[in-house]
Amino acid sequence: MNSLSKTPCTIITGFLGAGKTTLVRHLLENAEGKRLAVLVNEFGDLGFDGEFLKGCGISSCTEEDVVELPNGCICCTVADDFVPALEKLLNRADPPQHILIETSGLALPKPLVQAFNWPAIRARVTVDGVIAVVDGPAVAEGQFADDPEALAAQRAQDASVDHDNPLEEVFEDQILCADLILLNKSDLIDEATRERVKGEIAAHLPKAIKIVETRHGTIDPALILGLSAAAEADLASRPSHHGDGEDHEHDDFDSVALALPEGLAPGLKGFDVKAVEAALAGA
Repeated sequence: MNSLSKTPCTIITGFLGAGKTTLVRHLLENAEGKRLAVLVNEFGDLGFDGEFLKGCGISSCTEEDVVELPNGCICCTVADDFVPALEKLLNRADPPQHILIETSGLALPKPLVQAFNWPAIRARVTVDGVIAVVDGPAVAEGQFADDPEALAAQRAQDASVDHDNPLEEVFEDQILCADLILLNKSDLIDEATRERVKGEIAAHLPKAIKIVETRHGTIDPALILGLSAAAEADLASRPSHHGDGEDHEHDDFDSVALALPEGLAPGLKGFDVKAVEAALAGA
């Protein structure tokens, strides 16, 4: 199945306070008739994004359109939370035309993108794009997050987080996986500082990625929805400090092969192994 027949999903990543929820609300307010749904990752006493979005008063966005994943960092609980929640949205009588996924501030986007290759969902969804929301003033001051102490508290509250990398590495993983970077709160820093920050971000990127200045998460939805990146098929161009997962214990997997000795199971006589292998190869 090609990506045109799959439901597009946009992953929105960035630290706590960068403006992810404000961006999501802006996209919902300007959906222009498109059926959007939101998966929002929150946890602990610090989580309020889901309730904020549910109570946003946007007529096109009902409570059923906002699904919360409160049980931990989304990139660390793929099998338990993310995949079932995504399937629930897709199985609705009126499935969304586009799904927005707002990660927690500590989530690493690449493992989440990898999850779109899971057999249960890979034929139904595609990563239309990964959007990294960057807190302009925070990066200008060299601290990456608006409130590092709140981020540390968030990390401490979530037992599922299995990475304790420095904020700089998490930040780099977020922008390295991005298809578009939003320099948010750009109105709070002067032009010279904005250009310096954009230059510093670009210096970390192995390829040219567009950096757009935004204020209060306001941007033309057409610049975000419809990138057609198919990121799950482009993992090699999205480097990470965690490589292919050897340093980060996620629920993803590649494949398992079992060799059954001849005669082990007489009841399987006549079983067409080659036909099964051919079917799996074409899956």
